[in-house]
Amino acid sequence: MSLHFNKENYKSIPLKYHFLFWICYFTFNIIRWGSYFNDYYYSLKSNLVEFPIHIALVYTNIYYFIPKFLVKKQYKTYILCLFLSLGIVYIIRTGLIYFLVTENIWPEASGNQKAFTFNHIVAVIIGELYVVALVTTIKLTVVWINQRKYVEELSKVNLQTELKFLRMQIQPHFFFNTLNSLYSLTLDKSDEAPEVVLKLSNIMEYVIYEAKENKVKLIKEVHLIENYVDLQTIRRSNDIDLKIETAGDLEKAAIPPLVLLSFIENSFKHGKKDDDFYIHIFIERKKDGDIFFSIENNYVSFESEKKLNGVGNDNVKRRLELLYGENYDLNITQDKAKFKVELLILNKDKLK
Repeated sequence: MSLHFNKENYKSIPLKYHFLFWICYFTFNIIRWGSYFNDYYYSLKSNLVEFPIHIALVYTNIYYFIPKFLVKKQYKTYILCLFLSLGIVYIIRTGLIYFLVTENIWPEASGNQKAFTFNHIVAVIIGELYVVALVTTIKLTVVWINQRKYVEELSKVNLQTELKFLRMQIQPHFFFNTLNSLYSLTLDKSDEAPEVVLKLSNIMEYVIYEAKENKVKLIKEVHLIENYVDLQTIRRSNDIDLKIETAGDLEKAAIPPLVLLSFIENSFKHGKKDDDFYIHIFIERKKDGDIFFSIENNYVSFESEKKLNGVGNDNVKRRLELLYGENYDLNITQDKAKFKVELLILNKDKLK
């Protein structure tokens, strides 16, 4: 799965929505104050004067004062610049209303009010702050939502990148070990070398074409395991007590590729080298959709005890964590000379 995103998509609100907002707000104000004064013509004229001032102040605050001062935690400078702007706005607005609309610059107040009185200054500034606060809140809310979307999408991309890296770690490691097995057979001039090449070819096809996905059918992973086990048993001259048991409908289950194989490879790598060596593997898709896997083998404790929880297992744990979160249970136990892994992957659909 590939994800594409562009950080620029999350930076700004499209221009058409700015126009739509101001048109709706302008229309609302005309109707509101026209109804209040019962004079829609006056409401239209006053809003035509005031709205360009609103817009200039709002965008100066959003695109200059906030990023220049507030974001940089220069709070005193921000407050000073904002209130200086409000003072300039008050003078411009009051003058334009007086010369272009009405000499009664505050008709909603009782009596014929004059400009530059304390009450009028406070009323105008509060009105401007209301507009600035409203639009800034909308802007910051949209930015917050877009930023969350961006972070979530970036997290998904990072997740896929890490999973891809983990798979790449496993594949060369796996082929290196298998080629070593083939090399041993060719040194011995074994007649089984051609069979090993064929099985290795099947494994390579799976790893190159199937394992690039995040999930594969469980039955395919089982076939891979069978091929790998066959290679290992061919390479070993001694007999192995080997059991592979499956249960349930494996066709309907999906699993991350090469996850189970890592545990099996680990068992062969650190298992006993004599005739007492055994590996018992069990894979089941339960009726509720959960997947259960277990593998048990014996090992030489004084040689392998410190090696059993190596890079391969850490890799698998990390992949399981990334793909399933808390919806899996992995238990790795060592009891004297016995090593056992039990993995339960919960069906996510069942958990919903």
